[in-house]
Amino acid sequence: MLAVAKILTIVLVGYALKRVGLFGAGEHKVLQKVVLNITLPAAIVSSFATGRHDLGLLWISVFAFACATIPLVTMFVVSRRMPVAQRAFLMLNGAGFNVGNFTLPILTTFIGPAAALPAIMFDVGNSIMMSAGNYVTTAALLHIDSSRPLASQIGPDPSVTVVPHDAPPTDRDARRLARRAFARTIARNFLTSVPFDVYMVMTILMVAGVKPPMPVADFLSPIADGNTVVSMLMIGMMMDLPGSRRDVTDALLIVACRFAFGLLFAFAAWHLLPFDAMTRKAVVFICFAPAGIFSAIFTDKVLGNARLSGFCLTVMGFGGVAAMAVANALL
Repeated sequence: MLAVAKILTIVLVGYALKRVGLFGAGEHKVLQKVVLNITLPAAIVSSFATGRHDLGLLWISVFAFACATIPLVTMFVVSRRMPVAQRAFLMLNGAGFNVGNFTLPILTTFIGPAAALPAIMFDVGNSIMMSAGNYVTTAALLHIDSSRPLASQIGPDPSVTVVPHDAPPTDRDARRLARRAFARTIARNFLTSVPFDVYMVMTILMVAGVKPPMPVADFLSPIADGNTVVSMLMIGMMMDLPGSRRDVTDALLIVACRFAFGLLFAFAAWHLLPFDAMTRKAVVFICFAPAGIFSAIFTDKVLGNARLSGFCLTVMGFGGVAAMAVANALL
């Protein structure tokens, strides 16, 4: 539990340092760039270089992809009458899991080092949605222009459920050009996500039976070791208490939905995955993880409301640890 306490303490330290004025309101964006482009990619390469990978565990990756996708689609459907800003917040924060920065230290504390392998394989599938897919899908379904803040796109009516947009073209050539433009936008959002690109390259190398050389892992190790500290400090800097009744409602809805889906996915993992008890138990733990740091980053990009996203992540962090402790006692 000491490792868990350290992680949550770093979040609170980041929040406290912001409150006393050491960090300004927008300075967390510097750490965002460090995490996305330096420390997290280094941690991914290091884990693939040092871990033993069994291709049979790719079923965990498939399971993780489903777990990261189902809540996103569900949030889109059940929020169809809500304002577009609220829908975007729910979709961006209700899906995906923080595996590498948060859950992995907890797994090794409760279960042991062997639990790291299923966690890594879970994160392969999870990262497809967490590092790019959630953002791309949310923007596409709600017609959000990813190049500018949502507030400038809504127009005079803040209660609209999707961003106002032109009707689909009726001309065949125009439809083809529109589909191509949409496909290019999706591809750009995926390919410009450095963690997603690194995960995909590492997965291809794993399937081909190629591991990164150990000198590469040794070089990246100090950078990878700093990923958890930088990420949690960034979340603390982004976090703030809810500022309105609507913020409280959104936060409670996110926490309730994530716990409900966590119970559902944990039940499915324990009873359906064809692996030994230790591996299934590790996956059960991950099902109660908070959202990844990308949720806060994308929420900041679309809504400029990273503080509420960081608050939800922190609350889910404390609640998730409690749920994992219960699961550890029962399984």
